[in-house]
Amino acid sequence: MASFQKYTTKQGQMWLFKTDTGINPETGKRQTTTRRGFKTKKEAQIAAAKLEQEIASGRSIKNDNLTFQNVYDQWFSNHSKTIKLSTKKAIESKFNRHILPRFSKLKIKEITRPYCQKMINEIAQLIKSVNDIKIQANQVFKYALKMEIIERNPLEHVTIPRQQNEIINEDNETDERNYWKKDEIRNFLSITKHELDFRDHVLFHLLIYTGARKGEILALTWDDIDFEAGSIRLNKTLFHHDGKFIFQTSKTRESKRLISLDPLTLSLLNKWRIKQNEAYLAGKGYLNNNKVVFDRDDGSPMRLAYPNEKLAALIKKHNLHKITIHGLRHTHASLLFEAGASIKEVQERLGHSDIQMTMNIYTHVTDTLKEQTAQKFQRYIEL
Repeated sequence: MASFQKYTTKQGQMWLFKTDTGINPETGKRQTTTRRGFKTKKEAQIAAAKLEQEIASGRSIKNDNLTFQNVYDQWFSNHSKTIKLSTKKAIESKFNRHILPRFSKLKIKEITRPYCQKMINEIAQLIKSVNDIKIQANQVFKYALKMEIIERNPLEHVTIPRQQNEIINEDNETDERNYWKKDEIRNFLSITKHELDFRDHVLFHLLIYTGARKGEILALTWDDIDFEAGSIRLNKTLFHHDGKFIFQTSKTRESKRLISLDPLTLSLLNKWRIKQNEAYLAGKGYLNNNKVVFDRDDGSPMRLAYPNEKLAALIKKHNLHKITIHGLRHTHASLLFEAGASIKEVQERLGHSDIQMTMNIYTHVTDTLKEQTAQKFQRYIEL
């Protein structure tokens, strides 16, 4: 016979029940289970009756004591075999930083929707990408459902709170702009030309003129560049793990792409190739066994953090509008739209698998493009 009890949480009064589940075959002792998170006593009574029927019918409840950590370990052991090493590390980081500290010790059957909502609200105060955290945690609960460890997903219907900086505000809109305008690009490339090594100048030029991802650029080898056809093949990305550099294939089919290069970019790349070869012949560098375009003095690929550090230092030194390395990719897309490129053309050049990603950039196009749109409307209506 189940017993019922009311208890207090930050969300208000809740109900729990305790019931005898029979003899534990491993210990030979009687055992009980506790289920929490019911809004009313009636809900608790219904759940208790259902559980007692399951016990009477001989259904096993050996999963009652499984913690979230136990189920996560099961799920990740299987899931990690289907993903790339870089993705594996990213997922582990999200769980270790945000999910496991809040869920790991809890019995997964006792995790409630109100608790999940509370946790999501807390995480939303710390990071912007809270939706991604919810998606990752949800995979564990979905696995638990699939394995019949739980009967309902407590993350279902949990909402993502709207962050304050998502509310449109004319005063802070400019500060959140993560791309540069045409005159800002010209100024930045002039700075890199005069203050950085030629290699680094070419690196930033290529990031801006191709819109490629940082990992794609740093993984480039000379056979990826066709100087005669004026094109560059992007089909791999650089990843650093346990002190080693790993070249991974692109994540999606759309990421593997061939894009055109303008004459200026081709000329800069050719000059850098000549300088690189001259350095090796003069004994000023190591043999570039990887044949990477952007290597260090010892012939190894560049650190993934290096472009970020250089960009941040130049922004601070010259008081430039603050953007990230990813902002250079956003910049390329914005300027393509200004130049009249279609959404489909920009999607293909940037390697977006989902056109919505391209549309998101399009909705944040620069003031120049907005002015052009107004002028087009005026010209049309005055005809």
